[in-house]
Amino acid sequence: MRNATAPAPARHDPACSGLPFRTLLYRYLFYGWLFKDVNRGNLFERAQAWHHNRDQARWLPTYIRRWLVLGALWFAGGAALELGSSCTWLSACLYVPSAVTLPFCVVTAVCWLFLTHDRRPG
Repeated sequence: MRNATAPAPARHDPACSGLPFRTLLYRYLFYGWLFKDVNRGNLFERAQAWHHNRDQARWLPTYIRRWLVLGALWFAGGAALELGSSCTWLSACLYVPSAVTLPFCVVTAVCWLFLTHDRRPG
């Protein structure tokens, strides 16, 4: 049993420690940094990158959920502004990003399907 006065161990990812906030925000919203280019290197390196990308595809549903929540919040904010005031251009500033989230989620879902349901051997 752990001592009640002892602090809990720090739970942080050493890969993210020391990164600026804007980099962390970018990594939270966009998943491109997770994947490797499968068109570079020799045959072995490309195969290794492909397997790495297939392993990293497990994170794509998380990014879809994040963007769906953001889209719903932007839409709700736009609706609240539209109903609460006569400033339609301000509500449009929230409706447009909410509309962009749907194509982003569709493209991400297609990428996830192709990476997780690949029928090639190996």
